[in-house]
Amino acid sequence: MRLSSSQIQAIRQTAQRVLGVDVRVSVFGSRVNDNSKGGDIDLFFETEKQVNNRAKAICQLSGALTLALGDRKIDIILKDANTPDAPIFDIAKRTGVQI
Repeated sequence: MRLSSSQIQAIRQTAQRVLGVDVRVSVFGSRVNDNSKGGDIDLFFETEKQVNNRAKAICQLSGALTLALGDRKIDIILKDANTPDAPIFDIAKRTGVQI
């Protein structure tokens, strides 16, 4: 996986601060492939809790991760207790690496 330990720690800490300690975070997409170069950071956040304002939570995650990781393209997918299943969630779970 093409993320440093400090980047992984920053992602985990941000996720827990915004979504709680029980959040699961996975990296998927090109960053999982050690042989790839460049690319954005695709993150899948999953919680069993209900997130009252998903748009606000995604904005909080995006802002905090931009400050922590620098100005780079970060794609965020958030699934909470009320989010209906979608194919992208299956892809992220199947191909992602939990951090």
